[in-house]
Amino acid sequence: MRTTRRRSRPWQAVALLAALSLVGGCAIGGTDTAPLASNGQQLVGVVDAPDSVSGNVTVWSWDVAAEGLQALVPEFQKKYPKVSVTIVDIGYDNAYDKISVGLQSGSGLPDVVTVGTDHMAGYTGNFPHGFVDLAPAANGEQQDFDPTKWQASTDGHDHLYSLPWDSGPVGLFYRRDHLAAAGVDPASLTTWQQLLDAGKKIKATTGKKLLIDDITNETSMFPLLLQQQGASYFTPDGRVALDSPQALRALRLLKDMQDADLIDNEKGWDGLVSATKSGTAATAPTAVWWTGTLTSEMPELAGKFGVLPLPAFDLGGPTTSNSGGSTLAIPSQAANSTAAWAFVHFALASRSNAVEMMRQQGLFPSYLPALSDPFFDEPQPYFGDQPVYRLFADMVGHAPPFVYTTDSSRASDLVNNMVAGVLLNGKDPAQALRDTARQIANATGRELAND
Repeated sequence: MRTTRRRSRPWQAVALLAALSLVGGCAIGGTDTAPLASNGQQLVGVVDAPDSVSGNVTVWSWDVAAEGLQALVPEFQKKYPKVSVTIVDIGYDNAYDKISVGLQSGSGLPDVVTVGTDHMAGYTGNFPHGFVDLAPAANGEQQDFDPTKWQASTDGHDHLYSLPWDSGPVGLFYRRDHLAAAGVDPASLTTWQQLLDAGKKIKATTGKKLLIDDITNETSMFPLLLQQQGASYFTPDGRVALDSPQALRALRLLKDMQDADLIDNEKGWDGLVSATKSGTAATAPTAVWWTGTLTSEMPELAGKFGVLPLPAFDLGGPTTSNSGGSTLAIPSQAANSTAAWAFVHFALASRSNAVEMMRQQGLFPSYLPALSDPFFDEPQPYFGDQPVYRLFADMVGHAPPFVYTTDSSRASDLVNNMVAGVLLNGKDPAQALRDTARQIANATGRELAND
């Protein structure tokens, strides 16, 4: 989910959630312990019987997500006249602390909560009774959603604890003028090696870096590159898999970029935005939500950007990844789970609603039927009339899944330090990966996949 002046990263986790850990880790595609389903059967048939649903529903969300949900309330209440919906913007900075405390205490949560895709595995593992199992009510609808997002909402035991909302397919944004000045044809950037070679040419010709990244803290590129290759920090059964050929390839690529002085190292989100405004770099491998930041915060750069699929590691390999995204979940303590499910389904399993939230709030839908809407084929003037949303729509469903566990927080902290050590302090990538994999295993009590 794109939020104001903030990037939602799929590998970030919340410190409080880790501190409240109650049980062993669970991994998407396979769990150590199976969370128990909670009263999902009572939701079956609700969406087809609007007159039978009544009461109040309170929804927690934030920023543009809250705006999008609020805009849907009038139409929802026309269909469900006996239901009153209240959208509460609880703010991004406080959201996960409040959800974690509510799950821990067993009270205080509303009927519906917004949860980042990356957080669901941690929540369902730490709080096995925390959410209503939506699988019985959503039976037969799996094919209508981005498969990677659907998988991230399950526990590996046929339980569905949230419904996917928005996706973050990743492409390669590029400055048309910088590439033209260096004599680089965008169509030639089909592999990472070709992009690396082009970056050296761009740097020598124009003085511009290839891309912007925050090397010293929560680097964005490494997990993005890892997921693109179908790899993660953990295996589906929960073992530590950081010491893998895919991870080594990703880390060596970043080291090659850094050694060639092609990375503009900027601090955090504000640094990324200001450096992009200044035009310090020629490309940005990032998610579709970046379009909203560009158009809203850099209108003066209209016409200068284009978008390509991500370069592949090997020709014919995956040309996208995922960054960000969110879901809606119903806490088991919800006062009105029946009406809550009616609202969640109305908001997220509707082509017209998904398109409207994309059009108005830039929330790129996980609901696949929406992606065939003519809106996604419209030329976008900011991008030189390129229909960039069609490009991203065609990526949905093609990103390999990323495994999240209850230990993703600890793993990501160690990985961030590892990447900084390799790129800034010259550590050997292979040795750094081996050492960090062992550190994660020791810190979490998990087995090494490659031991």
